[in-house]
Amino acid sequence: MFIEQIYTDCLAQAAYYIESEGEAAIIDPIRETKPYLDYAKERKSNIKFIFETHFHADFVSGHIDLADKTGAQIIFGPLANTKYDVHNAVDEEIFELGKIKIKAMHTPGHTPESTCYLLYDEEGNEHAIFTGDTLFVGDVGRPDLLDGTMTKEELAGMMYESLNNKIKVLPDEVIVYPAHGPGSSCGKSLGDEKSSTIGAQKSSNYALQEMSKDEFINIVTEGLLPPPQYFFTDAMINKNGSDNVEEVLESNVNALSLDEFKTALSNGATIIDSRFMDVFEKGFIPGSINIGLDGMYAIWVGTLINHDAQLLIVAENGMEEESIQRLSRVGYDNVLGYLENGINAWTEDNERLDSVDAFTPEQFARQLDENTTVLDVRKVVEYEEGHIENAINIPLAILEKSLDQLDKDKTYHVHCLTGYRSMSAIAILKANGFNKLVNISKGMEGLLETDIPMLTNELA
Repeated sequence: MFIEQIYTDCLAQAAYYIESEGEAAIIDPIRETKPYLDYAKERKSNIKFIFETHFHADFVSGHIDLADKTGAQIIFGPLANTKYDVHNAVDEEIFELGKIKIKAMHTPGHTPESTCYLLYDEEGNEHAIFTGDTLFVGDVGRPDLLDGTMTKEELAGMMYESLNNKIKVLPDEVIVYPAHGPGSSCGKSLGDEKSSTIGAQKSSNYALQEMSKDEFINIVTEGLLPPPQYFFTDAMINKNGSDNVEEVLESNVNALSLDEFKTALSNGATIIDSRFMDVFEKGFIPGSINIGLDGMYAIWVGTLINHDAQLLIVAENGMEEESIQRLSRVGYDNVLGYLENGINAWTEDNERLDSVDAFTPEQFARQLDENTTVLDVRKVVEYEEGHIENAINIPLAILEKSLDQLDKDKTYHVHCLTGYRSMSAIAILKANGFNKLVNISKGMEGLLETDIPMLTNELA
């Protein structure tokens, strides 16, 4: 038996390759099929099953393309109605893979069709459970993604039953392999680890503690931020079927001359600049939104950019295809192309660049006084753990919808945790006519090394 977690950082997503006696199964594959085909080829195995834990909302799954290339059977749990051929497992249906077995366990709650897969080893022992978005390390899946079809309270009630009747009763030593890790928006606050055990989660996970169903519903549904705007679109794509990713990339990885780029821009296209933040701040095309490849690029594009937007890419030379491929992972297939020769093509034509003023944490600390206005774009929970006195907290995810809370005549000193989100925030603000902006480089990590006092909500 062989199990490999295949983790995609920019999605905070975990897929799994499982193999026994030359037969393999893939659980929750991302859109490009190459990683799974490479594993199968390297290990001389045949992919027999593709298990989907639910209709993913945060990325476009690769199950259809992978099945077309391998002949593998796509398995969903009960209640998963698709517009393509799948096998809907009944609760507790067993699938044989070499000398091991995999049992489908219907665990509604995150979504009605959510299903976990329990793996039995060669000796018939319960070895590991692949929990999808039902159970994470330190958290559980959010129950508010059905867009009015069912209430979050109804789904949370289902999740309570699933966790207590099917998950918590498993042996403590069973390994927990979730579909997501830290940074995912599929839960409220996922832990740092990417796998765990049933026993460890029963001990440490707030949602697995002893409580009534009403208490569980309250604790799981409180404090949920609105889901990223692309979640509902991606869930429908995964339900109805996606375009072939290779055909999408063939169309989208398109080098544009400067004139072609300018024409598309004049027609309303949105520029995503995928360069690292410290490069972007020195010079960028006015109106560009910086979402760097060095962070959770795909998630933030899906959070900040309208799914229907026509997209133009500015990237470091050699990073154009990766910038576009990662967009396809979240279903952003409306890429017109990338600017050939990148930012150099723009400057060689003597076009104007915009830039970002920046302070080091030490420079900011020296000039901080009662007249300084600080904009903290971290999540609310981060802000509550420690913030600068009188700092305005508007999380990046909702910044563009909250511009009426800000004054274009004021100077805002903007920070996040590391500088990644604050650079995106400043790009959004500049694109909306805010020009008195200063980025605090290194963010809160750097500020904590200064003598600036920090407040928590309890002290404020």
